[in-house]
Amino acid sequence: MNQSELNDWRTVNTSGFLFNTSEYHTCPLGFGHYNTVDTCILETAIIVLLTFLIITGNLTVIFVFHCAPLLHHYTTSYFIQTMAYADLLVGVSCLVPTLSLLHYSTGFHESLMCQVFGYIISVLKSVSMACLAFISVDRYLAITKPLSYNQLVTPCRLRLCIILIWIYSCLIFLPSFFGWGKPGYHGDIFQWCAVVWHTSAYFTGFIVCLLYAPAALVICFTYFHIFRICRQHTKEISDRRARFPSHEADSAGEPGPGHSPDRRYAMVLFRITSVFYMLWLPYIIYFLLESWRALENPALSFLTTWLAISNSFCNCVIYSLSNSVFRLGLRRLSETMCSPCLCTKDLNERDAKPRKRANSCSI
Repeated sequence: MNQSELNDWRTVNTSGFLFNTSEYHTCPLGFGHYNTVDTCILETAIIVLLTFLIITGNLTVIFVFHCAPLLHHYTTSYFIQTMAYADLLVGVSCLVPTLSLLHYSTGFHESLMCQVFGYIISVLKSVSMACLAFISVDRYLAITKPLSYNQLVTPCRLRLCIILIWIYSCLIFLPSFFGWGKPGYHGDIFQWCAVVWHTSAYFTGFIVCLLYAPAALVICFTYFHIFRICRQHTKEISDRRARFPSHEADSAGEPGPGHSPDRRYAMVLFRITSVFYMLWLPYIIYFLLESWRALENPALSFLTTWLAISNSFCNCVIYSLSNSVFRLGLRRLSETMCSPCLCTKDLNERDAKPRKRANSCSI
């Protein structure tokens, strides 16, 4: 967008009412509109694909938790389900920029849609970030204080923590409605976001100091001590077996080095946290650079933002690859969904030849 187009757009926008922005709309990735279709096909395809994956993936996680009672034995299931619901709402919210790219009028001012959408996305991702920090604290208490863990971590306290997470996330981004700056959303699908709503270095520092930095420090501190303790336990078990080889049969019931259930589960949660920050790090770096006016690139803004949002789909993939209990619940969910078809087929085969009822029908 050149300077004359920018001035024209600002002149049209001074009234503050809804107007058709297709004349001034440009595609974030810089390819412009296509001749046959007046829309940004590549950007729309990326957002639609992510929306579909996020919604289906998190619905799967939610249903699996209902089908696998063993997953509820972990206190972290409260936070993981909260993350799943927040990520599901992220997927539903992504329908808004899709409609904007398709030039579908929602009947609201573009400035209002931009602010509300940016606020909601920021709050939901803040919930996920805070949940990861609380999960790391929970695992830290489980490993460092195993005897008093059940007294320290109760269902009532967990629910209270989740309520506080939602309240804190809603409050920390609220100043964005009072002219402080963008709450952190930079995939400027809305033209008003790209041209009028600027980031503020002070508001960015406010968010970093009260959200990003504390969560990262808590996670680094807790997982460092978790793996240090697990390594010490592994070394002690190895030394004990090397010192008393004759008692190896008696210690068969002990978990082998590196096979502690707490360590395995901590590794799953550590992978989730690592992927979260790897996908969000480019976004946070660009957020800081743009706030200090050191870098401003629409294509880079779009890619870093939607790369970060894609994390909402990654949790279910990590669970399915790393957690055997989750895989069992996923298989049970698949069998339950397929059981009507299997039962119908089984009944038809039973009419032709008597046989035992299939196990899948008795779920």
